[in-house]
Amino acid sequence: MSEGFRPPQQARSRASLQKVLAAAEKVLAEQGLESFTVAAVATQAGLSVGAIYRRFEGKEQLLYAVKDQLLSQLEVAVRDALLSAPPDLRSIFDAFVAALARTFQEHDRIFPELLDAQRSDGRDRGLAALSAIQDALLEAVSSLTESSEARMAARTIIGACVHRAATSRFWPDDRSWETWAAEAAEMALAYLTSPAAAPAPGPARM
Repeated sequence: MSEGFRPPQQARSRASLQKVLAAAEKVLAEQGLESFTVAAVATQAGLSVGAIYRRFEGKEQLLYAVKDQLLSQLEVAVRDALLSAPPDLRSIFDAFVAALARTFQEHDRIFPELLDAQRSDGRDRGLAALSAIQDALLEAVSSLTESSEARMAARTIIGACVHRAATSRFWPDDRSWETWAAEAAEMALAYLTSPAAAPAPGPARM
């Protein structure tokens, strides 16, 4: 987390931190970024403002902590889904896109606010998470398809997912996240199995 954050060492302190972060998510989801203050989070958590300032320097660091936790959840969800997927291209991509979609759906009111509130440290954390889930997918399909085509498909899906989360309130597509995930995976598979994406044949042997 960003400089100045004091991570908890004891179980009771960790539970208190989770209470604060849950309250912060709820304030963001229900009141939006404009109403997001340390005081609002303290009220939601049932704590004093001073209790939060003993852990966070202020609102920006608290926002970063919320984002860091959500991105960590995204990384874990994707890794777990890929580990449990059968080792074929369709199953792996279905699992990857479904895990992305589930995480964004579970926090569909939070991610747009966090994307709007990005500072340089938040952007760096976000890009690191996206790179990590891309690398996890590439490793999972490394023996099944060309790496350059798999990377193209991964970046397209990840970019589309982030864009959908950021704009869905203002530019809805009339699809559930589950439907979107199924269709996005299908498009990726169509690309990966098309003749244009197939490896070029090697030189003919005599």
